[in-house]
Amino acid sequence: MPSPAGPAAGASVPLAPIVRGASSRNVGGSMPVSDLEEQLNQQGRSAKVEEVAKEIERLGVKYLYFHIVSITGRVLGKVVPAAHFRRIAEDGTRMHPAAIADVSATRAGRLIGADPDSAEMVVMPDLTSFRVLPWDPEYGRFFCFAYESSLSDRPGAALEQDPRGNLKRQVETFQRDLGLEPMSGCEPEMSWFRPGDETGGLKVDAWAPGYHIGHLEEMREVVKRVMGYAQAMGLDMIQGDYEDFAQLELNFAFGNFFDTADRLTTYRQVCAQVARETGFIASFMPKPIAGRWANGCHHNLSLWRDGKNAFADEAKKGIHLNELGKQALAGLLEHDRGMTAVLASTANSYARLWDVGAFAPSTSSWGYDNKTCSVRVTGGPRLEHKTADASVNPYLSHAVILHAMRDGIERKLDPGAPQQVNVYEGTDGEARLLPKTLADALDLLSQDKVVREALPGKLYEIFDACKRNEWELMMAAVTDWHREMYLNAIP
Repeated sequence: MPSPAGPAAGASVPLAPIVRGASSRNVGGSMPVSDLEEQLNQQGRSAKVEEVAKEIERLGVKYLYFHIVSITGRVLGKVVPAAHFRRIAEDGTRMHPAAIADVSATRAGRLIGADPDSAEMVVMPDLTSFRVLPWDPEYGRFFCFAYESSLSDRPGAALEQDPRGNLKRQVETFQRDLGLEPMSGCEPEMSWFRPGDETGGLKVDAWAPGYHIGHLEEMREVVKRVMGYAQAMGLDMIQGDYEDFAQLELNFAFGNFFDTADRLTTYRQVCAQVARETGFIASFMPKPIAGRWANGCHHNLSLWRDGKNAFADEAKKGIHLNELGKQALAGLLEHDRGMTAVLASTANSYARLWDVGAFAPSTSSWGYDNKTCSVRVTGGPRLEHKTADASVNPYLSHAVILHAMRDGIERKLDPGAPQQVNVYEGTDGEARLLPKTLADALDLLSQDKVVREALPGKLYEIFDACKRNEWELMMAAVTDWHREMYLNAIP
């Protein structure tokens, strides 16, 4: 058996622990330091590696998942025997960079985001993210950050197209420059179906089933397992309800933008595991049933300073926004249309935005506790941004939202007067329509420089390529609707 400190049979050759290159930064006039070297040389990291290694041994963990998150929000990675943790913590593991695009190809057969001969990216564990899987305590998991190969022209540089790493950098820059901590909480609506049964096999009622305890009772085993596993993975589960046919919303406590993105990703994995155990399909499809409520993922946003909500109007109290809050809100409205492709990122997302009247937004608008607007100001105060749906990649959504709010603050934008009417029936003043197709949304994203800055370089290029390919695949598909509409249309 190979030594835990040495390379395993079939393992890729480890990188040297110090990587320098053209992308390196000059620190204090010393030799340039790469992003990877900076992570490896963080103060106290060696002690943290030993602390985690001993915890892995103490808990009897035998296998470790090392996760990255793709452009579409999927979790990919590798499994490694726990005996090799120290080696991975120092040298990382390798994955082909096409993993960032789900190792998918265009309709023409071309790999998205990389070439077959592209150098592998270096994947390094985030030591703070270690968790034991409650459904199998012999397994643990780490989220990871990705770096350029030593063979690239930017050796050791943070991988530009890594959604999780990008959000981490964006949040740190925002906090450093503005002295404000961005906080968010997500509302992850989702559907629980039995295979072949779009109502989930539940005894649904014709009258409004929302909040019905009887339906929560029918879903009791799912609720217990999801909440129990999520709490064991470190999420503070705070409440839940039954919203529509086969639809649950189980909420966890708010936190820093980056932490919330990690928590939502973990929550989805928990739901997938519970589905495997119970025989359900845990669906994050935005609009699985025509004519019913869709699966949204509202983002509740605020900025904090010195442990206090910096949006609060001390003079008026309640849900009223101060000037900072209004400026951040105005930034969201300014870039609402440019962000839509990221917040509503699938072709199916637009079936939700077409179905107005079911609490999905149709215009870029705001109001105090007005559920028909794209941004609802509610208690705290906080900004509930309603465009995001259940399929959203939270690392990308939080990055573009952060840039939009920053633009509003720095330019001191004014959101205008709040809407005091049902905007589905007409607006009180001017309000711009949100895009109604993924193709239109991608065009608006391409024109919004502020939002584009949140998705630098290859991150934007790969996102755009993935999503335009998705749109083309959808447009070329022949669906049940097409057949029902046209198969016998001409006698």
